[in-house]
Amino acid sequence: MLDELDLVEETVVLGEHELVILRPRDGEALLDDGAFERHDEYLPYWVELWPSGLALARAIHGRALRGARVLELGCGLALPSIAASLAGGRVLATDWSAHAVAVATENARRNGVELDADVVSWYAPDDIVERGPWDIVLAADVLYEARNVAVLEELLPRLVGDSGEVWLADPGRAAGEDFFARAAERWSVRTTHDPAPPHVSVWRLRPHQK
Repeated sequence: MLDELDLVEETVVLGEHELVILRPRDGEALLDDGAFERHDEYLPYWVELWPSGLALARAIHGRALRGARVLELGCGLALPSIAASLAGGRVLATDWSAHAVAVATENARRNGVELDADVVSWYAPDDIVERGPWDIVLAADVLYEARNVAVLEELLPRLVGDSGEVWLADPGRAAGEDFFARAAERWSVRTTHDPAPPHVSVWRLRPHQK
């Protein structure tokens, strides 16, 4: 599947690690009318190394995960998943795009990182729910469309159970305003800001203790 893609390399410095990340040269080349229609007009956003992915990777880097079970939703190029694996997590990176999963797998291999990767849509999440609860769920810039908000509000508690944690990196998308405005009703919320421009917010959500 990688042979179908025109890939370029980018170097990302993450603490003491200099990571080589592959990404498609031209996202528009991946547009396909059939796939566009089947995935509810989803565009191949995964091809970019977005600021939120970088911010989430920096936030997770250096943590002592010590075998924690980590799930990334919408992994794209898988930089946060790679950071979590380097921190000692047992990681499953997921994306709806088979191309993204193939690139994520290769990015992990090139950087000497062990992780699993699978094609999963959060609109059909039964497999990852059944494999939970997860200790940490990672997601970068997933609230880019209003329709994702209600889906993730329902899904995230099912993924982490009573004791897991969700880390969401968000650049301030309008679609996510309702999600974060209501987050305190269900979660204990801690927010930090990435030191590098554009200073993406990283929200850490833990379920309220019953």
